Amino acid sequence: MDLLKQISESLEQGDDEKVLELTRQAVDRNIPAKEILDRGLIAGMDAVGEKFGRREIFLPDVLLAARAMYAGMDVLRPLFVREGFPTQGKVVIGTVHGDLHDIGKNLVGVMLKSANFEVVDLGKDVSAQNFVETARSVGARVIGLSALLTTTMPVMKEVMELLAREGLKGKIKVIVGGAPVTDEFASEIGADAYGYDAAKAVVLVKELVREASA
Repeated sequence: MDLLKQISESLEQGDDEKVLELTRQAVDRNIPAKEILDRGLIAGMDAVGEKFGRREIFLPDVLLAARAMYAGMDVLRPLFVREGFPTQGKVVIGTVHGDLHDIGKNLVGVMLKSANFEVVDLGKDVSAQNFVETARSVGARVIGLSALLTTTMPVMKEVMELLAREGLKGKIKVIVGGAPVTDEFASEIGADAYGYDAAKAVVLVKELVREASA
């Protein structure tokens, strides 16, 4: 079996030791680091995301796969640093002000990191101003907003209004998500995307980064 396919399948199974071993073998065979990342690690994590989206696997499976992803990345990271290999972009995420729920937001963060995004996680109870100021200061392409309470959803609108006032609307894309959030609400406040689950959120963030970079 192709070595990169073995990496991908071992990652899907959450076997971090196997992924570590196979990634080292791939490096020893002089397979380019980007190829190992794309066809091995990211391919495996994409498959995990798709299965999670179809409810074929569950949160513990995703976390095991993410741990395996990190094991492979530990091998590749020094090569990327040496070669100046870029990430897919910076994303600022957080749970909005007044809301202390973060399980969904944390899962999105794990999956974004596994897809080679640089994630700035502001945590929970984050103000609109903090989201916008951080995104601008770090050069983030996307802001991800999470809310689990209907009473905190208006903060998402505050973020959109602040971006507009600062002349950043469209330059910094916004994706919203959380149990009470809907596609209709996202459209109403002018958000760029609605992630109904973590797997979909990662797919949408990739699209938003491409749009912001165009």
